[in-house]
Amino acid sequence: MTTSPPLTALRRALPTIIQGGMGVAVSSWRLASAVARRGQLGVVSGTALDLVLARRLEDGDLDGSVRRAMAAFPVRSVVDRVLKRHLRPGGRAAGVAYTPVQRLSMRPGRAVQELTVLGNFVEVWLAKEGHDGIVGINYLQKIQMAMPAAAYGAMLAGVDVVLVGAGIPRHLPHLLDDLAAHRPTRLPVDVVGDPSGDHCVEIDPPGLLGTGIPPLNRPMFLAIVSSEVLAAYLTRDPAISPDGFVIEGHRAGGHNAPPRGRPVRDERGQPVFGARDQADIGKVAAVGLPFWLAGSLGTPEAVRAAVAAGATGVQVGTVFAMSTDSGLTPQLREQVLAALHADELEVLTDADASPTGFPFKVAQLDGTLSEPALRETRPRLCDLGFLRSPYLKDDGLVGFRCPAEPVEMFVRKGGTVEEATGRACLCNALSADVGLGQTRPDGRSEEALVTLGADLTGATRLAELYPDGWSADHVLDWLLAPA
Repeated sequence: MTTSPPLTALRRALPTIIQGGMGVAVSSWRLASAVARRGQLGVVSGTALDLVLARRLEDGDLDGSVRRAMAAFPVRSVVDRVLKRHLRPGGRAAGVAYTPVQRLSMRPGRAVQELTVLGNFVEVWLAKEGHDGIVGINYLQKIQMAMPAAAYGAMLAGVDVVLVGAGIPRHLPHLLDDLAAHRPTRLPVDVVGDPSGDHCVEIDPPGLLGTGIPPLNRPMFLAIVSSEVLAAYLTRDPAISPDGFVIEGHRAGGHNAPPRGRPVRDERGQPVFGARDQADIGKVAAVGLPFWLAGSLGTPEAVRAAVAAGATGVQVGTVFAMSTDSGLTPQLREQVLAALHADELEVLTDADASPTGFPFKVAQLDGTLSEPALRETRPRLCDLGFLRSPYLKDDGLVGFRCPAEPVEMFVRKGGTVEEATGRACLCNALSADVGLGQTRPDGRSEEALVTLGADLTGATRLAELYPDGWSADHVLDWLLAPA
């Protein structure tokens, strides 16, 4: 494993291109490695990496990559326990289900934390293997209960940059400082119905892995936000200030910030965004920290325009997600590219699909949960639980609920039918995108749901240049070509 450059060195050599951290392992270690080798910021998705590790092992780790990374982990006993629980030599037999992994909670046990730490370590270690480029990891603020163990695992592997979006990550700087020194620390967790702020998830690095591990490099922290107001708020106090920003517009793939003001939908049910939802780039620049623009910026002209406007560069996702280096299954990639070539690929902003309540970009593809009828016929269940929300129960204890679980169960926990209507199980669907979908007792496999950005201009132009598909190298050659 290569050693991470110090934070000060990172600031002197900031990349022009940040490859977006997409999906559950769509931004896989292979994609991040390919980008980082070119001197740009390769980013792995940090979502559900405990699940990803467990299922790759249960599929046999046939190329040995996972176990190669695990061999570099500093505490062998942790590796042995995870291998004993999850490795299936030769892989699962046809029709056999994956073993459930324990769901996140406010007080995760040792086995949960070990799997989370190791999953994040493996993904980052593999992305950094064999080169001295910079690698980042992208987390969702919504998945707070996993964050301490996940970030610690990534830092043990030498992650250079941590990016966090879908929320206000004001506690991340303190968390990263503590983890770099292996100090026991805690991260506040939002609990619905309890504004006290008294709830948190804790990690004790020495108690988990023992002592004797050298201090870690503290990674650069980039907050993914949608407005200059939030950027200004986070920089008012040095204790919560990031090292830079990704300013993400509402045309970006994945989760989007909800529109400001009274919610309005168009004739297709999409939330309507307006001028108030566009960040003031001049005011962002005035904050004084490096920033990258994101959302419909996947063309060479957009890269140059962003830099001319004062940005360090851009974050790009869609064209990388379609590349041969991404974690999308070959079948889904072929389906996406076929629709693109036929000029039939459409991406809608679905106001209901995500259990988070955030708008979510959904590629309209046959046989996926983009089809309302298919979404309605899928049995509702929440067996992975990454997007569950903690809530305060009537007895004062903390419970967990998800709008994608059975409606009657969600309502019993204080939710409403309206909140549950139209929801998709993103945890299972996004796992299926990368070939890690669960097999149900009736033999049914989980259906996929693909997210892409709304602007397909860059992908369309790349498809003309490379009709048989393109790699991450092709994307970078094109985006960074001189005018």
